[in-house]
This record gives sequence, C-alpha cells and structure tokens, in this order.
Amino acid sequence: MKFMKLGSKPDAFHAEGKTVRYVSSELATDAIINVGEVKFYLHKFPLLSKSNCLQKLLLKANEENEDEIHIADFPGGPKAFEICAKFCYGMTVTLNAYNVVAARCAAEYLDMSEDVDRGNLIFKIEVFLNSSIFRSWKDSIIVLQTTKSLLPWSEDLKILGRCIDSIASKTSVDPANISWSYTYNRKLADPGRIVEDGVKFPEKMESVPKDWWVEDICELDIDLYKRVMIAVKSKGRMDGTVIGEALKTYAVRWLPDSVDALVSDAHAWRNKSLVETIICLLPSDKGVGCSSSFLLKLLKVAILVGADESTRENLMNRISLKLHEASVKDLLIPARSPQITVYDVELVQCILNQFLMHEKFNRAVDVEKSEKGAENFVLELGSLLNVGRLIDGYVAEIARDRNLTLSSFIDLAQMIPGSARPIHDGLYKAIDIYLKEHPSLTKVERKKICGLMDVKKLTMDASMHAAQNERLPLRTVVQVLFFEQVRTSAGVRPINNNSCDTSRSTTNTTDEECEKTEAAENGRTLKKQMSKMRIKDEEFGNKGRLAKKGSKNSRSGMQLLPSRSRRIFDKLWAVGKGHGDNKSSDTSGSSQSPTSMVPGDTKSSGSSARHRRHSIS
Repeated sequence: MKFMKLGSKPDAFHAEGKTVRYVSSELATDAIINVGEVKFYLHKFPLLSKSNCLQKLLLKANEENEDEIHIADFPGGPKAFEICAKFCYGMTVTLNAYNVVAARCAAEYLDMSEDVDRGNLIFKIEVFLNSSIFRSWKDSIIVLQTTKSLLPWSEDLKILGRCIDSIASKTSVDPANISWSYTYNRKLADPGRIVEDGVKFPEKMESVPKDWWVEDICELDIDLYKRVMIAVKSKGRMDGTVIGEALKTYAVRWLPDSVDALVSDAHAWRNKSLVETIICLLPSDKGVGCSSSFLLKLLKVAILVGADESTRENLMNRISLKLHEASVKDLLIPARSPQITVYDVELVQCILNQFLMHEKFNRAVDVEKSEKGAENFVLELGSLLNVGRLIDGYVAEIARDRNLTLSSFIDLAQMIPGSARPIHDGLYKAIDIYLKEHPSLTKVERKKICGLMDVKKLTMDASMHAAQNERLPLRTVVQVLFFEQVRTSAGVRPINNNSCDTSRSTTNTTDEECEKTEAAENGRTLKKQMSKMRIKDEEFGNKGRLAKKGSKNSRSGMQLLPSRSRRIFDKLWAVGKGHGDNKSSDTSGSSQSPTSMVPGDTKSSGSSARHRRHSIS
C-alpha cells in the first residue's frame, strides 16, 4: 500500500476520553472547535495560516463574542479534522488509501488551497493521489470503497470518477504487461500456475488470466460495482465471456445460498437490487458471455426476490438464445402461487417458444446457399436436436407431478418440431412416467397422450419395453409390434439411438417398405409367426397355467404373453392377408399387466370387439 508522510514535528495531540482533543504546548489554547461530538482545544495562529474557512469562522465567533465554533456537517468527521489540524501545526501525519479521501474532502471544506498558503494540504493530497494512489490497482479499489461514505464531496471533487477510470483502464491492460498483485482464488485453468495468499508473483506464473481483475472488484458495493462495470464495458476492449465471468463471480460472492435468507425482509430489497443490476450488466451480445446454467439460476433468484417484469423478460430472452446448452436440472424452476404444479411449466413454455422463434428467424435469414449458410444450418440443427432432447427430459421429470394436467403435458411435448425429435425414446419415457403417476386417466386420455408418440421412431430397446408395457393402450402396442415385424421382414437396420441421421433414414425406408410388403411378404411371415404363437397358446390353455413371461421372437425381439399375443397376431394375420377391415378386439385390456394376463381373459374383450373397428397403422 502506498503512503505519504507530511510534516516533521512530533505528534503533540492528546485525548481525554472520547470527546476531547488538545495540543500540549507551553502556550495556552485560544480556539475551541467542536466537530461532531469531539471538542478540539487549539491555537488560532497555525489554523489561520492554512485555512481560509477557519479564518472566517473564528472572525465571526469573535464578532459575536462566541467562545466556541461548531461544525456539524464536517466531511470525514473528527478524524479527518484532526489530520488537517496536525498539518496546520506541521506535525507528522501519514496519508494512505484509507484516509486520503476523507483528508481531501476535509481540506476542501476548510479551503486549504494554494490561495491561502503555498504547498497547502489540497495540493499535496492531489499529488499523492495522481502519482501513487491512482497508479496502484489495489489502492484504487480501497479508495473507491471509501468514497461512498463521503458523498457528495467525493463525487464533486471527481475522486470517485477518477478511481473508476483508473480501475477500468487497468482491466483493459494486456495481461502480459501486468506487474502488480491481484487476487485470484478461483480454480486455475493451468495447474502450473502458482498463487500464494491470493497474490500473483510474475516470476512464478507462466501467464496472467484474462479475468485476473474479477475477484478484487467483488468487494465493492453494488452501486460502485455497477459504475465500474459500465466503465469497463465502455472501453470496448473486454471480451463478453470475461464480463460474464465477472458477473457470475459477483453473484456467487453476494447472493445467499439459502432461499430464506434470499427473501428475508432484512435483505429482500438489497438482493432485488443486486439481481436487477447484474441482469442489466449482462454482455450486450446476448449469444455469448454467460452460460445458460448461470442465466437460469439468475432467473430463479429474480423470481424469488420479485424482480421487475421487464428485467425477467430480458433474462428469459437471453436464456432462449442459449437454451440448447441448458440441462434438465437448470429448467426445474419452482412454481409460484397461484400455480399448483411443483415446477413453473408455463415459464419453460415461454422460453421454448422464444427459442423456436429465434430458430425460425435464423432459418429465414440463412436462405443463401453459401458455405457459411451451410455451416450455420448444421449448427442450428445441432442446437435444435439438443433442445429436443432437453425438453423430452424435462417433460419426463415434470410428469411425476400429480398436479400436472394432461393438456399442459401435451402442449409442451407438441411444441418440439419433428426435426428436433428424430428418436422418440425420450418422449416414450415421459409418457410412460405420466401414465404411471396418473392411473386415473380415462381410455380416451391414454390414447390421446400416446398419440404424441411415433412408434416408427422408437429404438429396439424402447419397442421391446413398449410391447410389454401394461399401461399403454392395446392399439399402441399393436402398432409397435406391427412396425417391428415390418422392419424385421424388410431387413431394415434398427434405429441407432446414437445417430440421428441413421434414425431419419431408417424411418423413411421403413415407411416405404410398409407399403410394399404389407400384403405380400409380411403376410407369409406373419402367418408363420401366428401359427407358432397359436400352438403355444393352446399348450398354455390346456395346462391351465399362466405363461412364464412371454416367448421371445428371435427376429423382432418382442416378448409377449399368450393371451395378448393371440389377440394381437389375429389382427396382424388379418392385415397380412390384406383384410384391412377385419374386426378387432377393444383396447379395454390394454391397462392390464402383461405378467398378469391369463388366456381366458380374452373372452370379455372379444365379445365387445364385434361393435368396434380399428385400423393398424
């Protein structure tokens, strides 16, 4: 820390308790000055030689026959006045980053300028500020912190503005040219770097990180921090990623971890101001700077502290641009009253809608068939696929909420375009969870939610699971089995969950094969499969026992129980022969578990089948 010593005489100031200061001298004191609650017994001559203000005050008191002078609003209080008084006496006084602003403001109040005496206190302090304080990184920050308690004096004297400019200028210096110490306690990107006690030693570190300045300014109050960050951004030389890191570090430093502490009456206003300030300081380039995870956490806090609606909308727009980088955990934002769900589904819908609007706009812009346009298309497609997987995972998570309505589930799932969901395994998982957690759904509702899923886009594992799923309607299970049989007969490679391109080509191929082989090759293959299943069903029926858990088809990988298999393959047999209008059994048994059905259970459903007609597609 820089410091400056003024005067050469020994310090002769003494104290009596906390309210009296006097100078020990052979001469009796002849001036009593009250500064705040402290009374100073001093001599007129040294004071009059340095301060124009004290000249006027002492003259006025003499004219009014007053024995004492009262100064109630003195900047810096008694301590700052004592520094000025010692300077007038020529006593030794030490100025440093902690007291120099108070001394400067006090000297201004007392008018200790060059007009009164050459080499006066104001001149000496200004030399110290410009030659030492503002050239030091940490001293500039300390001085800036002391200016807040001395407003408006520090503002009027431009000390605050000069501190901010000094700090902002240093943040823009090439890291290779930094020779001063700074604090860096975060995880270092390069294990070879050495930091001791938060201080950087140039000879020991290979390089200085771009965000070397971030932690030091975190000690500033939010008002001063905002002004510093505005100045840093105005320089135009700071990368948006570094700005984002600085804001994240400040948020972690000052925002409490506890929700109760966050919304407590004692700190609610402060936390709200802090969050709104951080949001307004986010990099102007909305596509870079802060991670989507940090932005979503910031949104959670903004909702909890009741940040302004415009602030939240600004943040949501930024999140939508980086939604493809988010995780399911990031999207789990607690719902607020009057919502009855656990998580705020409407908020996620709004963010997703904004993302899709951005994607649509970007596609409209990239109409030119240039190389750059092709690269942008690939990147946008990748982002879209990531968001598709993200929303499927989010829907699976919120499906466990008993208060989540069917319409909310369907609306959110339907927002994802087909190109963003080449594989429907994630959607199937979400549907299965919802059916499990909402057993009271009607038959129509179960059909409606299962209608979201395209069985042709399920992988082999998902198809095997769906074929045995007791919660799915029978119609859906039939569709799964039929498509798997068609795909197997056509010799089409199963969908690869690790390759979106493969899944898309498989879907297109299998659709064509369905049309070509439905009446011919499949008919013969299904006839053989059906015959085998009928034989097994008769054996199980004669024994009067439940089937084990299903017979495994080596071609399709499906495991089904005899009773359900007979009904399903009766339908497939009819289709294989080309009778698309064949009567089928109802889906009333679809809610039964494959492991709990017995051969005789098909009687009731068979009796009602005569009144219904279903197509398999």
